[in-house]
Formats: sequence, structure tokens, C-alpha cells
Amino acid sequence: MAHRIFLVDDDPLLVEAVRFSLEQAGYEVRSASSNSEALAIVRQFPPDLALLDIGLPDGDGLRLCSALQTTRPLPVIFLTAHDREMDIILGLQRGADDYITKPFSMGELIARVGAVLRRVGTDKSPQPPARYEVADVLLDNVRHKVTVGERSIDLPPKQFDLLKLLMSHPGEAIGRQIIVDSLWGEDYFGDTRVLDVHIRWLRELIEPNPSEPRYILTVRSIGYKFVDV
Repeated sequence: MAHRIFLVDDDPLLVEAVRFSLEQAGYEVRSASSNSEALAIVRQFPPDLALLDIGLPDGDGLRLCSALQTTRPLPVIFLTAHDREMDIILGLQRGADDYITKPFSMGELIARVGAVLRRVGTDKSPQPPARYEVADVLLDNVRHKVTVGERSIDLPPKQFDLLKLLMSHPGEAIGRQIIVDSLWGEDYFGDTRVLDVHIRWLRELIEPNPSEPRYILTVRSIGYKFVDV
């Protein structure tokens, strides 16, 4: 059973990126953008770990951290633009287990989340699914094989990872930058149009008619999505 991660931050772009990265790592994620919303959601979604922003519209994450700790011990990592020593001390005194200053890499975040869960003895080592099946496309994550109907498709590593990423969120539009960060890393400073090239190559390999794609659709001004046709 996957760990439940509760994310509280009022930056929608950050929430989207963090949620996506955590779900890719095998975690179940819920999010809120304020103290009041967080306290309402947490009653129905008891988390294994909370990621809290310090600056929130109706209070601060320090107070929320204390409120979340009243019912049971809960590992907490603060995500914040505050990097003053006093802020760090206050966060740790309120019961936080770790503190990450924005901007941060998603790789660092995933590593910190895993480290805290292991430290508190609740690490369930989430594993990605062994296979993804959407429409008549099957991706075998163990054998590194892809079939479309009766056809076996030999995909290069980058196209395989791109297809896996899209198929892991069927019907969901995934932002271009999120895809680039996931596949090339957040330190990649090359031309993001390289993604379009890989999408074109992938369509040529799996689509019945690459010029009129059935599976991998372009979502204008956002990115791409894999649809269940």
C-alpha cells in the first residue's frame, strides 16, 4: 500500500509539479492551498507525511504543523522560501522533521521524503506498477517491452520512458516542462523542443497514422496526454 503524502501550498504550479513527481515515485497525494482547507481534508485523508509551506493565505504552516500534530505524531517537511536561521529553528521546534528551501529539485524532494519515512519507521518502499495498459497499448515495465494490439514495438530508452510517463496518467494533460524535468532532469537547459522530436518519433512507432494520432494527443498551450481510445 502506497504512502499517503499531504501537500499544503498556495502555489498551483508548484503543487502540480510536486504532486506529479510524488505520484511518479509511487506515492498517493492530496493537496490543499490554505490552513482551513488542509484541516478539512486531513480528516478524510490521514497522511503518512505532510509537506507544508510556511506562508499560507490564512495563517502559516508553523501553526498548521502544530494543529496536525495534536491527534497523532506526523512527519512533516517544510517547503518554503524562508531560509533565515530563525525560521528553520522555529519549524524544527514545531515538530518538523526536515526543511527544504525553495527552489528545490524534485529529485532532492523525493530523496528527503523517503529518508524521513525510513527514519520514522514507516517506509513502504513504493514500487512503480509492473505494467501499464491503456486502450490496446501494453507497456511491460519489467521486461521493457511494448505491444500495440498484436504488434511488438521496440522502443529506445528515452521513448520508452516518455511513453511510460504518459501512460501512467491516462487522460491527464501533462505540462511540457514537467515532462522535460522528469525525463531530462531539472538541470537541463537545452531546447525543450527536443520533447516535440521525441513525441514525433514515438508517434511514428506506435500510432496507426502518426499524422492523425489516436493515443498521444497535443494539448494546446499545456503539453501532451495519452488517451484511452
